Amino acid sequence: MVIAVLALAGIVVSSISLAHHYSASKTSFCDFGESFNCDIVNKSEYSTILGVPVSLIGIVGYAAVLMLATLYRSRSDSATIIFWGALAGLGFALYLTYIEAYVLTVWCILCLSSMFLILSIAVLSSIAMWQQRRSLNTN
Repeated sequence: MVIAVLALAGIVVSSISLAHHYSASKTSFCDFGESFNCDIVNKSEYSTILGVPVSLIGIVGYAAVLMLATLYRSRSDSATIIFWGALAGLGFALYLTYIEAYVLTVWCILCLSSMFLILSIAVLSSIAMWQQRRSLNTN
């Protein structure tokens, strides 16, 4: 259930980020000077992939994790699917963090929050996957 709560938090964070992506005016939210500014990150050329906002991709990914962690949690392969999905999401988040650090040279608190959430989901799902495989091997 912890993974489900983290996924729900990811949906919230990504939804706020999506709202800021489409915002027509500059916001003071997450504007802490030159080093921290979500508007710069959310409106940069790196905030979309083939015209799809990165935050929308995050919403879809977190929704899939939420669905697997709740509706399909009794399936024997749910933990494995969540783990591999979270690992892919973590890889994507690490790439975006690299862009923030070395290309844009500005940080987004929403993005860093999402990075923490997907990292937590990856760690927890790896533990769940390991425990599930261990229990299958002992039976």
